[in-house]
Amino acid sequence: MAISGEQDHLSTEILNRGIESSGPDAGSMTFSVRVRRRLPDFLNSVKLKYVKLGYHYLMNHGVYLATVPFLVLVFGAEIGSLSKEEMWRRIWDSAAGYDLATVVGFLALAVVTISVYFLSRPRPIYLLDFACYKPGDDLKVSKEEFIELARKSGKFDDESLGFQRRILQSSGIGDETYVPKSLGSPENTATMKEGRAEASTVIFGALDELFEKTHIRPKDIGVLVVNCSIFNPTPSLSAMVINKYKMRGNILSFNLGGMGCSAGVIALDLARDMLQANPSNYAVVVSTEMVGYNWYPGKDKSMLIPNCYFRMGCSAVLLSNRRRDFHRANYKLEHIVRTHKGADDRSFRSIYQEEDGERFKGLKISRDIIEVAGDAIKTNITTLGPLVLPLSEQLLFFSTLAWKLLSGAKSPPTKPYIPDYKLAFEHFCMHAASKTALNELQKNLKLSDQNLEASRATLHRFGNTSSSSIWYELAYLEAKERIKRGDRVWQLTFGSGFKCNSVAWKAVRRIRRPERNPWLDSIDRTRRN
Repeated sequence: MAISGEQDHLSTEILNRGIESSGPDAGSMTFSVRVRRRLPDFLNSVKLKYVKLGYHYLMNHGVYLATVPFLVLVFGAEIGSLSKEEMWRRIWDSAAGYDLATVVGFLALAVVTISVYFLSRPRPIYLLDFACYKPGDDLKVSKEEFIELARKSGKFDDESLGFQRRILQSSGIGDETYVPKSLGSPENTATMKEGRAEASTVIFGALDELFEKTHIRPKDIGVLVVNCSIFNPTPSLSAMVINKYKMRGNILSFNLGGMGCSAGVIALDLARDMLQANPSNYAVVVSTEMVGYNWYPGKDKSMLIPNCYFRMGCSAVLLSNRRRDFHRANYKLEHIVRTHKGADDRSFRSIYQEEDGERFKGLKISRDIIEVAGDAIKTNITTLGPLVLPLSEQLLFFSTLAWKLLSGAKSPPTKPYIPDYKLAFEHFCMHAASKTALNELQKNLKLSDQNLEASRATLHRFGNTSSSSIWYELAYLEAKERIKRGDRVWQLTFGSGFKCNSVAWKAVRRIRRPERNPWLDSIDRTRRN
C-alpha cells in the first residue's frame, strides 16, 4: 500500500535527447525516461479541519449575514399585514406613551450606536495603481544566450551547462527574459556592490513609474514595505528607498527578508494592518529579488535549478485607506489568507539556502518540492473557500463538514466536496514558478487554459520574477483589457518556509489598457505555452 501511494504521486515522461555524437551508439537516436513528482490530488486529500478553519473566519466576520435577512423577513411580514393608515396609527399610539426627553434620549443613543459601528468597521483598502519594472533590451537574453553567458563566466563544466540547458528547454521560459550583465563575468557576482546596483536599478525603476502614474509625491507615503528574500544589506533596502526619494521622517518602514516567493502577499498583509491602524494614509509595497546576488556557480544540480528560472523583475503597489480615493482606485482588497507549513521538517527544508561541498552558496531545491507545495496550496485554498465562494458552493462545502461531525468516527470516510473556484473568481494570477507547477495547478483546480494564460505568458516572457510575478500577471490582464467592474481576481503565491498565501481583489471599475505597462510591446504576439 505504501508503494502504491508513492506511485500515485509520480509521473513519467519520455524525452528525445537527439543523436548520440560519440561512443558505441554514435549516430543513433537516444531517449531517456524522466520520473517526476506531481501535486497531490486535491479532490481526495483535503482535510476537513482546514474547511472548518475557513468557516471560523467567515463566522467571525459574517454573523450578520444570517441575522439581518431573518430580521428583515420578520419585520417585512409584520408591516405587510397592516394597511397604511393602521401602520401610522400604531406608530402614533406608541410614540404618545413617551415624553420628549425619552424620545430624544433614544434617538441620541441610536446615533451614537450607529456612529460607533461605522467608526469601528475595518477601513476599506484600495489599490490605486501598481507598476512592474521592465529592464532595457541590453539585459534581454534568449535561452541560448543565457547558456553562453554561463559558459563565458568560466564557472561551469560541460555537465553543469548541459543540465541547465535541459532544464531551460522544458521550463516554459521564453527567449526574452532579463538577467544582469554581471552573470557573464568570471568574478564573484554575489557581492554587496553588485547587489546594490541591481536593487537600485529594479526598485527605483518600478517606483519612478508608480509615482509618475499616480501623481503621488513620495513625501505623501505613510507606510513603506519592501520585501527581498536573498539580498538584505545594511542599511536596508527600505532605507535605500527613503534616502533616494527623501521621504518623510515619520514614515512607517519595514524590510522583509528570507521569506521567499510568497513574500509579496505577506508584505501586503503587513501594509493592510498598518493602514488599519493609521487612518488617511498611503502605503507602498515593493516586491523584488536579486538575480546576480543569488547566482550559484557550483556543480550541485539541485542548486543549479534556481539559476535557470529566476529573472530580473520588481513590482511597486500603491494602497490607500482613504474613502475618498474610491473613485480613483482600480481594486478593493477583499481577503488575505496565509498558510505556513514551517512546523514540518520536510516543508521547512524543501527550499534551503546553504553551501555545497565546495563552499559555494546557493538555494537547494528538494525532490519533495512539488508534493510539499501541493500540501501547502491545498491547505490555503481550503481555508479560502468559505470566504469567497457563492452560497450554493458553500452549502455543498459545509455539508461535508456537517456530515463528518454528525456521523462520527465510526462512519465510512466521506470524500470532501471540492468547490469550483471559477465561480468565485473571474481572473487567476498563480505564481509563475515553473511550467510543471502551473500544469499541476490547472489539473487539480480544474482551471481552463484561459484561466492560466496570464501565468504562463508571464513565465514565458519574464521568467520567474519571484514575489513580483503575480503583478506581471495582473499587468497582462490589464493590457488585454479583460478586467471589468465587479470582476474578482485571485493572486496565489507559494515559496520557501514552506508558505502559501492568497489575496482576493475586486475591481471597482473597468480597467482600460494603461499607457505604461510592461506588456505593451508584446501583448499582441503573446502565445499560450
